[in-house]
Amino acid sequence: MDTVSIFNITVFMPSVFMLIGIPGLESVQCWIGIPFCAIYLTAVIRNALLLIIIKSEPSLHEPMYIFLGMLGVTDIALSTSIVPKMLGIFWFHIPEIYFDSCLLQMWLIRTFEGFESGFLLAMALDRYVAICYPLRHAAIFTPQVITQIAAMVTLRATVFVTPGLVLIKCQLHFYHTKVISHCYYEHMAIVKLAAEDVRVNKIYGLFVAFTVAVFDLICITLSYVQIFITVFHLPQKEARLKAFNTCIAHICVFLQFYLLAFFSFFAHRFGSHIPPYIHILFSSIYLLVPPFLNPLVYGAKTKQICIHVVKMFSS
Repeated sequence: MDTVSIFNITVFMPSVFMLIGIPGLESVQCWIGIPFCAIYLTAVIRNALLLIIIKSEPSLHEPMYIFLGMLGVTDIALSTSIVPKMLGIFWFHIPEIYFDSCLLQMWLIRTFEGFESGFLLAMALDRYVAICYPLRHAAIFTPQVITQIAAMVTLRATVFVTPGLVLIKCQLHFYHTKVISHCYYEHMAIVKLAAEDVRVNKIYGLFVAFTVAVFDLICITLSYVQIFITVFHLPQKEARLKAFNTCIAHICVFLQFYLLAFFSFFAHRFGSHIPPYIHILFSSIYLLVPPFLNPLVYGAKTKQICIHVVKMFSS
């Protein structure tokens, strides 16, 4: 296609995009915003309460709970990066978003997703060492090692996500339209609007997804396979149950995170027959459900946290 025809049918470097929300459900978006807002507020309150408990109780200053606190901060930041703009579209009809703000939102979402996956892996490794090598746990997971793990998780997500934004900013100049059929700035939603060759963007998106998420998922799975082998070889039934109970909350959390993530990922790329509003609802739910459920799962399944929650409210 020559340059003249490109200019006739496309927009060159739009400074403002329009997020229309959930196509096909515009008439009920104001009602959809109510449960989304309730989920968001509940998630923030629960995670903030969890952070307060972990910080105020010296007995919870252990690697598992420190990583859980990092996960709580990530959950608050992840949900906050999408819900305010989403509610602005649903309730106040403010669809405009500057291109640079789009890139910032995408960077925040993808980076915090990388944080979440990395901290889930760190928690799995902590449980692996605690159960398989209990006498060496304190020597391995020192405060310095915990700090290094947090730094590595942060650096990895930042390094992998940033080039994707640079590719969009520097490579994609022509767009078919300024209207984004989504309620937040999602990588594939904007790539599909580009009027240029986007193979590099798609390949890099797949590379990041499989390098980060699939690598973490494989390591977590291998950790729990080894944990289960060790637990089932314990001689006493009470010891097996106690060891298994320390892992059940983490298993529930990482299963719901990765199942929703992979469903959204593959539906966006290969589910062309699925209605768009299903895509968008699931991609939004997948970002909001983990922050909503994580503190509830850990609060219900972790005895120490349950005790301190009851103590806090009873006092």
